Amino acid sequence: MNSVLVAVLGRARDTHNYENALRALGVSCITTLDMEEADQATHLLLPGGGDITPLFFGQMDRGSRAVDTELDILQFQALSRFMAQKKPVLGICKGLQIINVHLGGTIRQHIDTAGTHEGQDGDRMHRVYHCGLNRNDFFCQLYGAGTLVNSAHHQAIDKLGRDLLPVCRAADSVIEGIMHTSLPVIAVQWHPERIPNEGGGLLLHYFTRPASVW
Repeated sequence: MNSVLVAVLGRARDTHNYENALRALGVSCITTLDMEEADQATHLLLPGGGDITPLFFGQMDRGSRAVDTELDILQFQALSRFMAQKKPVLGICKGLQIINVHLGGTIRQHIDTAGTHEGQDGDRMHRVYHCGLNRNDFFCQLYGAGTLVNSAHHQAIDKLGRDLLPVCRAADSVIEGIMHTSLPVIAVQWHPERIPNEGGGLLLHYFTRPASVW
């Protein structure tokens, strides 16, 4: 595991939970917005945060919150570089949406069932269910037919990006997990870093395997 270095592509003031969860697994990580520094890492983690600038998926603002266009651009750049090098990538919450938009997908800027996915003062707990045809996808390997997750999002994937497959959905059919068909790129709409002892650690451990075993 010492050969693994995760680049968390976010603002340092917002990434403590990710750093703490990774270090608790014995995984080295850096939080950076510098592309050259990120390039030194073996893995990329795209963290949660505000919403993506709607123009990046061809829409006007229809209820997006806490948009950070500069951060969006940097995350798209890092994702492009890691995908080109076939390095493992994990998207969490906004990170899932960044991956989807980068690959030509779109976002529903506010879902009717947002109340079941975000709480007034933090996460909302709900179940997600395996929806893939492949029993070997990461979700099925880790959680079987379903699991309880914690989420805090009011947006969701609308059109799925190219070469992406859904692996799990919530009861309202919102896509909660995706994977790339050929690259080591996975993402979830919930926050495993905030429940490392309740199933989140399984996903983080899976992601931080050496790139050679992906």
